[in-house]
Amino acid sequence: MSAPAMPRKLTAITRSPVRDLLTLTQRPEVISFAGGLPAPELFDLGGWQAAFGQALSEAAGRRNLQYAPTEGDPALRAAVAARLTRRGLPTSADDLLVTTGSQQALTLLASALLDPGAVVAVEEPTYLAALQSFQAAGARIVPVASDADGLDPDALARVIERERPTLLYLVPTFANPTGRTLTAERRQAVAALTATHGVWVVEDDPYSELRYQGPALPPLAAAPSAGAHVVYVGSFSKIGSPGMRLGWLRAPTSLRPALTVAKQAADLHTSTVDQAAAAIYLATRDLDAHVDTLCAAYRARKDAMVATVDDAMPDGTERTDPGGGMFVWLRLPSGVDAESLLPAALERHVAFVPGVPFYAGTPDRTTLRLSFTTHTPERIAEGIGRLAGALRRS
Repeated sequence: MSAPAMPRKLTAITRSPVRDLLTLTQRPEVISFAGGLPAPELFDLGGWQAAFGQALSEAAGRRNLQYAPTEGDPALRAAVAARLTRRGLPTSADDLLVTTGSQQALTLLASALLDPGAVVAVEEPTYLAALQSFQAAGARIVPVASDADGLDPDALARVIERERPTLLYLVPTFANPTGRTLTAERRQAVAALTATHGVWVVEDDPYSELRYQGPALPPLAAAPSAGAHVVYVGSFSKIGSPGMRLGWLRAPTSLRPALTVAKQAADLHTSTVDQAAAAIYLATRDLDAHVDTLCAAYRARKDAMVATVDDAMPDGTERTDPGGGMFVWLRLPSGVDAESLLPAALERHVAFVPGVPFYAGTPDRTTLRLSFTTHTPERIAEGIGRLAGALRRS
């Protein structure tokens, strides 16, 4: 007897090397630059213990262990709305849907907006798990060229004319995997161009609060032409705790009912007690001060990685110097294949993510992604030295 065939839509989804590497890189001798993980020693453990204690108190615990509205905890939505408004994106609680991590937000948007065969335009390269969500929806994904200033609006105009996409997905601030940031001028151009052609835009913004240099830029969703067609996706994973799986999306009025139904079909609602604890945390702790602590630590780690790459890697290596976020993007000298380099690097107990899976089109095989957030500057220097040694031996 043979097993039933798997659906074709599942076989089309790219497997994530980041997730595959997580188990391998748990060994203490491995210096892993592979996962985009927050530093666990910087979690505000005491603050979260207090928040969960209050959420599970005799007065509130029975309520917070119960089913809850699909849209999310009203107190949490109000707190997130106030935070977004202070950061330049006017938002009310009714604009928001709480999701089980921002990854669920992408899945819900793909479900609500994409028919099989619909075209999704993405910045090249882009976030791998977003590609997986769109592949699972049966979409056809087309790349849009980018440079040091982020997605190229002229290239986007050509893609819109040629491919007629339903949706544009991008991470405009400290992008995963490159660390690049879309300029203010380009944000306005992208918002206006997509509005003119009736293209939905998903602005994925998990990293913008982790800024280490330069002035903050307003979200693309705050552009004057963005109101009716730009969906903004956010998360607590990088500034709070990824283990809680709390995210949100800010959607135009016309789209929110469909997204609510999609979420009801997915999981009814996000964890009630986690939402309650997050609302308490935001009301009782200074999250901005905590983010300042993260930025100070991560800035030093990013600077160490950039400096060590410049010192240790061979001539012809190119790298980004992000103003924030979690990632440095490398292009190795011509002829070096990053995927082929990975086994030699793992033998030297250092890990990275080859760039190939981040491309929707023809990949640049010389590229790779390094995350700097989970190691001290000294450990980063040791890891880059091991990587340089593997490269010399390859």
